[in-house]
Amino acid sequence: MKYSGTISRGVRTPIIKKGDDLASIVVDSVCKAVDEAKIEINDRDVVAITEAVVGISQGNYATADQIAKDVNNKFGDATVGLIFPIMSRNRFSMLLKGISRGVKKLIVMLSYPGDEVGNKLISPDQLLDTDINPYKDVFTEAEFRKYFPNTVHEFTGVDYIKYYKEACECECEIILANDPRAILKYTDNVIIASIHERKRNKKILEKAGVKKCYCLDELLTASVDGSGFNEKYGLLGSNLATDNSVKLFPRNCQALVEEVQARLKKIYNKNVEVMVYGDGAFKDPQGGIWELADPVVSPGFTKGLVGTPNELKLKYLSDNEFKGLSGEELKQAMIKRIKEKDSNLVGRMETQGTTPRQLTDLLGSLSDLTSGSGDKGTPVILIQNYFSNYSNQ
Repeated sequence: MKYSGTISRGVRTPIIKKGDDLASIVVDSVCKAVDEAKIEINDRDVVAITEAVVGISQGNYATADQIAKDVNNKFGDATVGLIFPIMSRNRFSMLLKGISRGVKKLIVMLSYPGDEVGNKLISPDQLLDTDINPYKDVFTEAEFRKYFPNTVHEFTGVDYIKYYKEACECECEIILANDPRAILKYTDNVIIASIHERKRNKKILEKAGVKKCYCLDELLTASVDGSGFNEKYGLLGSNLATDNSVKLFPRNCQALVEEVQARLKKIYNKNVEVMVYGDGAFKDPQGGIWELADPVVSPGFTKGLVGTPNELKLKYLSDNEFKGLSGEELKQAMIKRIKEKDSNLVGRMETQGTTPRQLTDLLGSLSDLTSGSGDKGTPVILIQNYFSNYSNQ
C-alpha cells in the first residue's frame, strides 16, 4: 500500500513584475522545486498559479481616473446609485474612489446586517432585539445609527459606513437596504457592485424599470486611456495596487495554462493539469466571512480539471456493505469496489458526504490555503496524488 495521499507543495518563484515571461518562470520554478525535493512528476499532477502574478505580469492595472472616465462615459454628469458593495478596503476602496470621480452624486446602498461575503456591520443577533424587517426596511445613515451606533468591523476595526462616505470624492449619501429596488427612490442610474448576486439584482432592477444599470463586470471591459481591462469580468476580482490604482483580474488565462502544460509535457513526458486560481471558495468559521470575493475561483484551467469528484464514501461502505469484513479481506473488497465503481455516482447512497463541488473550486481552495496571502512567496502550487484513491497501490 502507498501511504502518501494528496500533497500540496508551495513553489517559490522570483518576485514577478510587469512584462515578465510568466510561463517560463512557472516552469523553471516547478522544475527546481522538483529537483530540490527529489520527487517525480506524474500524470494528473496539478500546477496552480495564483491570479495575482498573472495580472501583475500582464500589467493589467487601472487608475482611479481611468475608472472614473469609463463611468462618466456611461452615466454622464448624473446622480448614480451604487448598490451592495462588499466592505473591503483592499477590494473596493479604490473602485469607490474612481466611481465617485466620474459622477455628480453617489448614493451608496449597503446591505445589512452584513455584505454578500459575510463582513458584518452588526451581528444578526442584534436585529432580534428590534422590530426591524431586513427584507423591506430602508434606513438613512442617521436612522440606522439610532438603532446601531457602533458599526465598527470586528476584525478590521473599520467603520465602513464612515470609511466609504469619506472615500467618496463627490457628494455622497449612505442608505441601508436589502431590496435592490430601494435605490430607485433616489435614482434610476445604478451600478451593481455585488459579486455573486449581480445578475439576479440586475434582473430585479430591470423589471422594476431602471433607466441605466451596469454591474462591475460591465465596467472597464475595454481599455480606457491605455488602462488594463478585462473583457469578461471588468472591475470584478480587482485588488488595491497603489494609492491610485487597482490590479484587475487577469486576462488570457487559458493560453497561459495550456502553454505551461505543453512545456511540462515536453520536459517530463507527463500530462500535468494546470490552472490559475484566485480566492478559495471557503468560509471562515470565526469571522463568518466567505473568502470568495473574486467572480470565480479559477479563470483558466486545462481540460482535465473539468467536472466534479466521483468518489465513494469509504466510511459508508465499511459500515454498511462491508460491515462483516475486516483486515485484508476488507481492504481487498474496498479496492475492488472502488475499481468497479460507475463513472457517474450522482444520487447514490454510497457517495453521501463526499463533496459535490467543481474540481477547480476544490483545488483552488487547497492552493489558496497553501500559498496564503502574505509573505510565503509561493505563488505557484504543485499538487500531487489528488486524483489517486485507496485502490492505487
